[in-house]
Amino acid sequence: MANRIRVTVWNEFVHEKKDAEVKKVYPKGIHEAIAEHLRAQPDMDVRTATLDQPSQGLSDEVLEKTDVLIWWAHMAHGDVDDKLAAKVRDRVHKGMGLIPLHSAHMSKPFLLLMGTSGALKWREDGKAEILWVTKPGHPITAGINDHFVLPHEEMYGEHFDIPEPDELIFISWFGGGEVFRSGCTWKRGAGSVFYFRPGHETFPTYFDKNVRAVIANGVRWAAPCGAPPVTYWHFKSILEK
Repeated sequence: MANRIRVTVWNEFVHEKKDAEVKKVYPKGIHEAIAEHLRAQPDMDVRTATLDQPSQGLSDEVLEKTDVLIWWAHMAHGDVDDKLAAKVRDRVHKGMGLIPLHSAHMSKPFLLLMGTSGALKWREDGKAEILWVTKPGHPITAGINDHFVLPHEEMYGEHFDIPEPDELIFISWFGGGEVFRSGCTWKRGAGSVFYFRPGHETFPTYFDKNVRAVIANGVRWAAPCGAPPVTYWHFKSILEK
């Protein structure tokens, strides 16, 4: 199939090695749970990458061959090389899509692109989360009803310190009364960013059919459109012969 989307699913892959409870839920790693569904999509070529690999899984060659980068991280944000984070930011500016998931709101690439602290309220109570669609008809909501329920999730609550989203796709409600902007999009340069909240490591969130559908939809939405690269700096007049 022509014009397949080249997806890289990056995961710090730390919890699964240190915590037996997490390993039980994701024995192959969170990255493989996410990649499993995407590999079944006829329009995607999928690879995975982890923090413990050479170049922290994202060599220049891998980044150049990535149309959409999915990023899951939680406890090892500080271990990501600053130069790598800057390379990811620069690739987004040039057209690569980025999908930060769950605790990646504190990841270095996301914070570089947002320019804010990414701070929020949180509580690990494992109660239900209801995600409501706030932008029906958006490509990221394809196949999703007006809401869906995750029976067990970590609570994230407002205020979420991010720039005003270009589009708000989902808002979540939690049993403690909190709400949260759980699906947000931004344009950064020629690239697209879609932050999607669900995905606490001790719950099987990435096996949920709705979560999987949203991530696949997000990949298609964030993929580069094929526009030529933008040129900057000194530029000769096009009217001069």
